[in-house]
Amino acid sequence: MKKKLHILFLSSWYPSHVSPSNGDFIQRHAEAIATKHNVTVIYVTTDKNILNTKTSSQTINNVVTNIIYVPKARNLVSKFFLFFNTYIKTINTLVRNFDLVHLNVCFPTGIIALYLKWFKKKPYIISEHWSGYQFPHNKNITTLNKFVSKIIIKNASFVCPVTKHLQTEMEKFGFKGTYFPVPNVVNTSYFTISNKKSKRIVLTHISGMDNSIKNVEGILNVISKLQNKIPNLHFNLIGGNSDKYLVSVKKNNIKSITIVDQIANVEVASYLKNTTVFILFSNYENLPCVIIESFACGVPVVSTNVGGISEYFPKNFGYLINPKDEV
Repeated sequence: MKKKLHILFLSSWYPSHVSPSNGDFIQRHAEAIATKHNVTVIYVTTDKNILNTKTSSQTINNVVTNIIYVPKARNLVSKFFLFFNTYIKTINTLVRNFDLVHLNVCFPTGIIALYLKWFKKKPYIISEHWSGYQFPHNKNITTLNKFVSKIIIKNASFVCPVTKHLQTEMEKFGFKGTYFPVPNVVNTSYFTISNKKSKRIVLTHISGMDNSIKNVEGILNVISKLQNKIPNLHFNLIGGNSDKYLVSVKKNNIKSITIVDQIANVEVASYLKNTTVFILFSNYENLPCVIIESFACGVPVVSTNVGGISEYFPKNFGYLINPKDEV
């Protein structure tokens, strides 16, 4: 396609000052698209500390980014109308001319994409990242959510889940659409192979630190066992609120460890370049960005074989194990 499109980027998750890391991988997706097309992001989020709507507009890595902060609504009904009206007003004011809507995470922002198709004749595609569609977690999806999501997905020109596995789970759940899986992206300008090698054996885990998903406690149990077998072992634990595992670190008597809070993506690259093996013990996933970022840095991975991880796992570049396998 030679024509440079103007793409309106809508997302149910996106980084903001309320939650700086929320959907940061979606931001990188927008930046990747912006290398080929014009991209304008509109994202509405609640800021409970304000009384009036505020807008932050700036261009970040060629992406025109508009974050609209609205005050906390009284209830779900008033929140729906506040968000809907804010989206439509902002689109009409800031981005009247665009060719296509790129929706990330179907619900609830897909309602805006559906409106733009029905009333403005603007087509949309969906990039889907949410692991909540996987069984048995999809049991928690409400009837209303499922009903609306079905309509949104059916009306999309293409649905692009990040893995084939996620596509299968969505189809099993009754979501009929035109599917074309597209994985998450990696910025290979700084996720590169380093010639410098640490003299220590460095294991690294980077995540959002939700133990129910990432099984961080299980990783710490294994590190405790490994340090008795590998004298020069060092472990990096990196992610938001990682210090909440200090009690477990002390309990497991882990001696050589670096605990780092949430860091920028470019800093993640620095840690991975000095890593021997990246570790992920998740109970469920789709396609974690940090795994493919590790591969881009030439770092082998030991991960649980969940979600669509195996679809993008190079041969002889690590190991896939069963969830909760600490042996």
